[in-house]
Amino acid sequence: MVTALAACGGDGGAGSGSGNDDGKITLGFAQVGAESGWRTANTKSIQDSAKEAGIDLQFSDAQQKQENQIKAIRSYITQKVDVIAFSPVVESGWDTVLREAKDAKIPVILTDRAIDSPDKTLYKTFIGSDFVLEGKKAGEWLVAEYEGKTEPVNIVELQGSTGSAPANDRKAGFADVIKADPKFKVIASQTGEFTRAKGKEVMDAFLKAHKDIDVLYAHNDDMGLGAIEAIEGAGLKPGVDIKIITVDAVKDGMQALADGKINFIVECSPLLGPQLMELVKKVVAGETVPERVVTEETTFTQEQAKAALPNRQY
Repeated sequence: MVTALAACGGDGGAGSGSGNDDGKITLGFAQVGAESGWRTANTKSIQDSAKEAGIDLQFSDAQQKQENQIKAIRSYITQKVDVIAFSPVVESGWDTVLREAKDAKIPVILTDRAIDSPDKTLYKTFIGSDFVLEGKKAGEWLVAEYEGKTEPVNIVELQGSTGSAPANDRKAGFADVIKADPKFKVIASQTGEFTRAKGKEVMDAFLKAHKDIDVLYAHNDDMGLGAIEAIEGAGLKPGVDIKIITVDAVKDGMQALADGKINFIVECSPLLGPQLMELVKKVVAGETVPERVVTEETTFTQEQAKAALPNRQY
């Protein structure tokens, strides 16, 4: 599922011993929430993999709030867990709590999303996707789709949660690729908070404000699926009247792609559990781990979605 890139980072440094005295590793995991099909699959992968690895998992759901995640991390420090892992709601504002973990000699692993702290000693490794690359793949498909055409291409963008790494990076990667050709114009860009309901609401507003939308770029499938409802509600044909590009490749998104309502999906795999448990064991054993582990991912067209759907795990 994953390949390790980048050089090795720091010493392994195990935690200060868990609240358990049965020899089991205790992992405290602070999840973002349950905002999408992707996140649900991600949570299940972590819970199932911990069970399989014989790791005692202390799990918390932050319901999209950074203060809840910080509270959970502090509680794990108090419990003296062996390792803390979390998927940060936003990129900024983690230094204080991560220093507390470091002072308590509890190693931290970032999953799925990065933080913007200049102090790389605050965590052992970061496992997750390259979100900038995902944005670039979305942009490259669009450029190829409109190759040789000269008329303007009006794009609306549904961004992920404001301040989150995937939203920032998917926007940046996409913008970087399309900026070379002036015919591509992002005429509206707003957060849909990674949810289906908000995606529908914002797309409704885009359709009212702009009469001529050619392309929708949604930072995840769930927002894209919400937007499809809005497009159909406006009497337009998704995938035909408005071309749709999304990121994730969850089952519902893949079905919409197979049905021709979405035109292209960039995969972002949520199944990080097995690799995370491997890293947890290595860190506790004091082994050196790579400072960046990038998930291997692909992209899907309609035909590829049809072929992949029968065996899709999420």
